[in-house]
Amino acid sequence: MAKGYRPVQRDQPFLLPPDMREWLPADHPVWLVIGAVTDHLDTSVFHARRRTGGPGTAGYDPDMLVTLLMWAYANGVTSSRRIEAACWADVAFRVICAGDVPDHVTIARFRAAFPGAAESLFREVLVLCARLGMGKLGTIALDGTKVAANASKSANRREETLRKMAEEAAAGAVAAHAAADEAEDELFGEGKRGDEVPPDAVNPAARAARIAAALADLEAERQAAEAAREAQAQDYLAREGRAPGPPPLAAAVAAARARLDRARADRAAQIARLETRAAGPPVPGSRRDRPKTGVEDSGRVRAARARLARAEARAAEAQRKASQEKSPGPVRNITDRDSRLMPVRGGGFIQGYNAQNMTSEDGLIIATELTCDTTDTGWFTPMLRQAEDAATLITAHQPAPASATQDDDGSRIGLVLADAGYLSGDNLTVAGPDRLIAVGKHRDLEKTARQAAAQDTTAWDGDRDAQDDDGGPIAAMAARLATEEGITAYRRRGHIAETPHGHIKHNMGIRQLATRGKPKASAEWRFTVTVHNLFKAITTGNLTPAALAALPG
Repeated sequence: MAKGYRPVQRDQPFLLPPDMREWLPADHPVWLVIGAVTDHLDTSVFHARRRTGGPGTAGYDPDMLVTLLMWAYANGVTSSRRIEAACWADVAFRVICAGDVPDHVTIARFRAAFPGAAESLFREVLVLCARLGMGKLGTIALDGTKVAANASKSANRREETLRKMAEEAAAGAVAAHAAADEAEDELFGEGKRGDEVPPDAVNPAARAARIAAALADLEAERQAAEAAREAQAQDYLAREGRAPGPPPLAAAVAAARARLDRARADRAAQIARLETRAAGPPVPGSRRDRPKTGVEDSGRVRAARARLARAEARAAEAQRKASQEKSPGPVRNITDRDSRLMPVRGGGFIQGYNAQNMTSEDGLIIATELTCDTTDTGWFTPMLRQAEDAATLITAHQPAPASATQDDDGSRIGLVLADAGYLSGDNLTVAGPDRLIAVGKHRDLEKTARQAAAQDTTAWDGDRDAQDDDGGPIAAMAARLATEEGITAYRRRGHIAETPHGHIKHNMGIRQLATRGKPKASAEWRFTVTVHNLFKAITTGNLTPAALAALPG
């Protein structure tokens, strides 16, 4: 048994070894990050944004700052002040900056220069992972996740509020001008420099500019939405109500009314022919029966009239729900006007962005985009094209196949998985790799598959009248997902697509972006995904000291 305690000698000259390389074990992950950034990533785009050679103190090495931010984001530290504090208190942070701690202003300014550089770093890390043998493309998955912006929901304003604020700002600017004119008249005399803009009117003008920009965004969004609805309605009417996907309600009513008019016209023409034939001279082999039912009693007219009634009932119900819905409506945030109110699972909204990620079979995010859209449908094709480009990049840098029997076209993506948020006729038929897109909720797909109802399209949680009556792409996809092979392949979507989101939000602790405005926020999210990919290589054992040493510099 010990006779006492170890002495606590805080005045001892060397509590840490004098060589910083002995402060942490040789297998500590921080050495891998330092080695990867310093020796195997091209960071010239960051160096190009730094100025050297002028007067003043020497700047910080961009490689060190990139490594510092990577380690900070991997550990959930995104505040520049917290990063600076960690450089004093945390051994790994001190090793990265070699004891020469950058202040929080330097860190914040370096991060502000991310737009344009984050894309290059993302590509470099993807190439590094490919050289380490990562990037399995047999099955990839697309999914979106909501990320909170650096803005409060309380900073959202409706259009009428923004217009009122703009009027108040203009009135305040006029009052400031008038007060400055009076002060200058008293100081310099009447008529001397009274027409110049006073310096104290600059800040109110900046606020007015932000309000005006928010109003312009709302107007542009309204016009774009109206144009999209009109185009969708015209397409639905041109296809006579057989376009895939849920129809615009007004267009569905118009299409049903047009069908009823055609059915009535056809029946009226048929009655006229029958009556003409009955009144004229007999024709050998023909019947002279007069029509037994009128226009409104015809079976086709009755069916068309019932279809119109259903369409009108659906439109009325949708209008009733819209009037009772407590939706925030079109708003703009005056703190980060690019962010949007995003609906989240479980109900409610967050002020943020919608990040689209395409993930490989082994957990690499090979394509990413931060969007302002609350829905996912329109991003399937752009993300598919990004994934194809990434696949070409990955296979160009992967080690040579060990077997000659391996598929020569390694850049080919085998299968793309996506949930029902990406369901549309265009997304199912657009050129590209094979895909499985859910036509309903997962539990409905499983139930349909268990029942082996390969031709049943009721699994789609939508309007049956809007489905493909002629066996279109949605019906075909529903039938494919009802097979054992289809549902087995689709079951992999959750693990592939959602695991990276859980890691970023729960393990890395990044649920909110630190920067504002879409260019900076997009660059920060791309940097976050880059950190995820690099540490994925570390945690899977692909990135090791031996593997780094084996790679050419």
